[in-house]
Amino acid sequence: MNETFPFQAEPLPYAYNALEPELSKEILEFHHDKHYKTYVDNLNGILSDFPKYQDWTLENLLIHLEDLPTDIQTGIRNNGGGVYNHQLYFRCMQGNGFSMPEGDFANIIHRDFESFDNFSRIFTNAATKVFGSGYAWLVCENGKLSVVTTGNQDTPITNSQKPILCIDVWEHAYYLQYQNRRADYITNWFQLINWDYVNTLYLQASQS
Repeated sequence: MNETFPFQAEPLPYAYNALEPELSKEILEFHHDKHYKTYVDNLNGILSDFPKYQDWTLENLLIHLEDLPTDIQTGIRNNGGGVYNHQLYFRCMQGNGFSMPEGDFANIIHRDFESFDNFSRIFTNAATKVFGSGYAWLVCENGKLSVVTTGNQDTPITNSQKPILCIDVWEHAYYLQYQNRRADYITNWFQLINWDYVNTLYLQASQS
């Protein structure tokens, strides 16, 4: 997330069909190439007239929104958040089949949620209950894990929380395949979590 203007749309870290059958090739093409790229283009369009902020990283833009000109704060919040949230969402998935947290991170999950099953229940419940569009997150704050939700393209980093996992529950993330069955999408998404990557983010977050 240390890139600066002009921001580039990251390629997926896997093939478009790598997450099937849980997420179809059609969904990933539409989600990544259309929705995500639009946020990148819009963010660049906003910053193109503000060279003073073109050396700010994506995280700095979102964490220090109040330091930006008031007439671009909403645009940066929505489009910068859209870039940040989508990049984390795509990075946190893999197509190698269901896996579980391992080693020290598995112990951290148990410490903060009592068990992996309880974490899954809490996270699923949070994602299911997001009203309208938004995200559910696993975040780290002072080394402790918790589950939070945000609406639209808001991101927990504006609240000094460090996201290490998120699920996109905007309808565009699942509707082509699941229609209105958000709960089925969430259940199947758990098969795709890249826990090695999540653990890496946790280590970075807990040591900074």
